[in-house]
Amino acid sequence: MNPLLKIKEARQNGTLPEKVISLIEKRFPTVVSGINRIQKASGINYPIAYVEPSTVITSSNSYDYGILFARTIPIIINDHLQIVIQLTAPLIAYGLKGTIHAILAHEFLHYLELIRRASKMEILSDEISGNLFENVYADSTRLFEPKAVFNDKTLLLHITKKFPAGFRDFKLEDKTIKFWIEKKLPTTNITLDSNIIKVSAESLAKIKIDSSLLEKLKKLEEKSSMIKKKKLY
Repeated sequence: MNPLLKIKEARQNGTLPEKVISLIEKRFPTVVSGINRIQKASGINYPIAYVEPSTVITSSNSYDYGILFARTIPIIINDHLQIVIQLTAPLIAYGLKGTIHAILAHEFLHYLELIRRASKMEILSDEISGNLFENVYADSTRLFEPKAVFNDKTLLLHITKKFPAGFRDFKLEDKTIKFWIEKKLPTTNITLDSNIIKVSAESLAKIKIDSSLLEKLKKLEEKSSMIKKKKLY
């Protein structure tokens, strides 16, 4: 799919200012370079990615909320597992190169984890947690170790800086609030339990996954496990 298709539709529908659309189009090559970088550093193709013309806000209550700059979404199409990376427009418009590449890499780890769980007939839906802090902790403990996946020291540094315990980039958040949310540009509000995808056992049993990818994931899982054990001891 055209990664900027929804941005094009937003231009046609007039839901985004031309200035914002032009900025997204101008900065999109940073996404392309990030995807190429991740593919080179991992030896694995990046899944389909597209830009969502809105910002996504998630909350568990009126005092506990956060801005989601990207999501990894699994879809079943004709018994094939299709995983799509959704990138929000504010990330592309206001994020620094290092931030965009770090988020692309983090979502790529989610992609690998979903493939791993699907191949083992595990439920794809994430555990429902009562607050954002618990979700951040769960997120950090279930993914592959970045060092096991990426052979790129600078990329690993970006990931370490941006995801020490959940993603935080105060400058990006401030710009998103000031130039997007306060300007009343398109915003999607979701609750934590709605940010969950469920796949039935019947659908899981029919899913076909590339054998060469599964072989790579097996090696990455072993390598990741060794790195985690070293951290413990």
